[in-house]
Order: sequence, then structure tokens, then C-alpha cells
Amino acid sequence: MPDTIRHVACTVCGCVCDDLAVTVDAGRVVRAEGACRLAEPWYLAQNTHRPPATLVDGAPAEPDAAFARAAELLAASRAPLIYGLSRSTTEGQRAATALADRLGATIDTTASTGHAPSIMALQQVGESTSTLGEVKNRADLVVFWGSDPVVTHPRHLERYSADPVGRFVPGGRRDRFVVVVDERETETAKLADRFIQVEPGCHWEALWRLRMLVRLGPEGHRDTGTQGHRDTGTGTPSQSLSPSVPQSLSLEDLASRMKTCRCGIVFFGSGITREPLGHRVVEALLQLVTDLNEHTRFYARRMRRFGDVAGADSVLAWQTGYPFGVNLARGYPRYNPGEFTGPELLARGEVDLCLVVGGETIADLPPAARAHLDRIPVILLDAPDAETDLKAAVRFTTAVYGVHRPGTAYRMDEVPIPLRVILPTDYPSDGEVLNELLRRVGGLP
Repeated sequence: MPDTIRHVACTVCGCVCDDLAVTVDAGRVVRAEGACRLAEPWYLAQNTHRPPATLVDGAPAEPDAAFARAAELLAASRAPLIYGLSRSTTEGQRAATALADRLGATIDTTASTGHAPSIMALQQVGESTSTLGEVKNRADLVVFWGSDPVVTHPRHLERYSADPVGRFVPGGRRDRFVVVVDERETETAKLADRFIQVEPGCHWEALWRLRMLVRLGPEGHRDTGTQGHRDTGTGTPSQSLSPSVPQSLSLEDLASRMKTCRCGIVFFGSGITREPLGHRVVEALLQLVTDLNEHTRFYARRMRRFGDVAGADSVLAWQTGYPFGVNLARGYPRYNPGEFTGPELLARGEVDLCLVVGGETIADLPPAARAHLDRIPVILLDAPDAETDLKAAVRFTTAVYGVHRPGTAYRMDEVPIPLRVILPTDYPSDGEVLNELLRRVGGLP
């Protein structure tokens, strides 16, 4: 008989929406009520594939043989890298950190291809932040800077930022003013109240101009050479925008709205973190938010991509003192982005073995890093339905947290969300696989 499980948390993106009602029948998901366009096909695909539990050199093998081969490769490695962890959960991330400590490996997360510049920036200048619940209940000004949640986080506006009724925004969307700042027209821009188009590569200039406007006002630095509706060096004439985009807003107007709102939030994404010197751009945004808190209540939040990449940051920081790119070769943790981050290590050919926890994120690696993976032994832990062209010396098929196994995932605002079991499986979790590898290399009794 079909069975409906309610209050299910989804780990497809960083929103970790925990209000889904999932109906299962005969070991398959047949309906996922409340799921977005990204999550619904993911749930319906669960248990449709049944790959071997272990593969050695591409051929099915007994688990004991696979563990023996993986342990042999790990023991022989002199410069191993453990990479991924954004589809894992706290238990698996702890096991990966313990294994890295035992091996003297470098351990890194997918933050290195995403919000590493943001983490570096907040380490330098601090961060004024909040939970998504506070945004829902208080924020009357919402700014999306370099992010397009309609595409990347489909339920973000519905659940947290634009549409929901909150304690101090009883009218929901009517009581909120939504602004999108980006280099191009986005799907989110079509739903916003105002749109500011920034010239490519000019986010830093736009943010510093906003800082001056917030601190000095428009009279303090007015550019007498400005003509028409153009924002000098950063904006685009409003008449050049597509008719589908809301009326353009100047930076002067945005600064005024930011200073006079009751509570504001800036959600920022890869549109600014992937710029050259992206950490400096994020520093400017975080400093702008600090300036705004002299006038009102204002926050900044990162738009994290994968379901538990925030958890990977938290577990690594808890276990080693650093959130990503941690080298343990000397018996103590060392942290230096660029030197000890996975994509750069692989691109320079400084890794002789890579243990990948979650293969889908390999697609984000630069070409030189991806090419080096094809030249070294790879141990891959991945879900049954995962598709990757990564050639692994040993592959372990692992259970999916929040589908086959319970656990804890951290939402993009670092709030821990418990995960439930909705389907049975006899595949092990990645935490169980990693702990067995740790035992075999001498780290556990």
C-alpha cells in the first residue's frame, strides 16, 4: 500500500526545504508533494538504478576485495586528497576528516569551486547575518546580488525571502520590495520590483559606490559627467533593458531604500564570487552591510548550492579549525586557499590519489584538474543514481542521506535540519564506508 511520509527534508539545494510530503509504493517514490522542479525528478529517480555495491577497475567485486584494494591504495599514497562532501552529512564528514587526519591527507570541500571567496572575505571583515526564519519574519527589502534563485533555488522566494507572510511583514509579497542586481536579465529579475544591471566585472565598483552613497549621500560625490540614466562605470541605461525586466533603479535610489528600510537582506551568489579577486568583491558587500547597520537592521547571506556544503564547512571548522582546504600532512592542520584547495592541487599535479565523496561536483573542476584525475587512482563514493564519467579504481555505491539514511544537513544559513528515511536500502552510508577504510588503514580498532 502507498505510504505518505510528511515533513521530509530535501537536500537537492541549499534551501533544505523540510515541508515535503513524499508518497512511496513498492520501494519507489511515486509522488513528492511540495517538491520543486529540481527535487521532484530527483525523488522519482530514487531506487530506479541498482548498480553493484562495489566496483574494482570498473568490474563488480566483493565488498571485502574492494575495501582491501582501496586500503592498499590509501596506504601507498604519499599525497592523497579527500574531496567533495557536499552531498554527505555530519556523520560522513566527521569520518572523512578522521581518515584525512590518519593519512596526513588534504581534505577539501566543494566550497573551493563555489563560495570559497565568501569564506575568505568573512574571515577578514566579519559578517552580519541571520537565519532564513528571521528574513521571513522581518525583511521588507530583499536584494539578490549576482544570484538567480528562481533557477538555482526554486522555492527560496516562496519559503524564505519574497512571498511568505511574516510576523512583521503580514502582507507577504505586498510588504516586501525585491531588487535584483546582476550583469544580465535573469528569471528572478523578471519577478523583482526593480532591476539594476551592472557592467561585467564592475561589481566591486558598484558596491564601493553604494558604500559612499550610504556614508556620504549623493551630494558627497556626485559625478558631474553622468548623463541620462546611466550609473557611471557600473550601470546600464534603463531604456536599453528588455521590456520583460522591471523598471531600472539607480544606485542612489537603492542606497536610499537600504538606509530607510526596517530590515534588509542581501543574498549573493556566484555572480560575484567567480569574479577575479572575488573575495575582495564579497568584502566590499559585507562592509556595505556593516555600514548599513548604523542606519537600520541589515544582513548578508550566501546562496549555497548543494544540500550540505554548509555542513561540510561547519564540520571541518569544528574538527580542524578551518572550513575548507585543510592540509594535515605535518600532523597538524594547515590552511591556505590556493595552496591546499583541491582544484589547484589537482591542476598542479600535486596529488597522487583522490578519494571523492560525491562525484557530481567533479564537473565544476577546471580542465587541468579534471585531466589530472584521469592520471591518478580515484576512490569514488557515490549514490546509486549518480552519473559521472569519472574512472575510479574503486567505487562504492552509497546510500543517499535523507532518502535511505537519517542524518543531519545544514541549511544555507547553518541551521541543522534532521533528515528522515523514506526508502529502504542495503547500500552502506558514506560514513560507514569511510569508517571501514579508516579501520583498515589503522585508524580504528
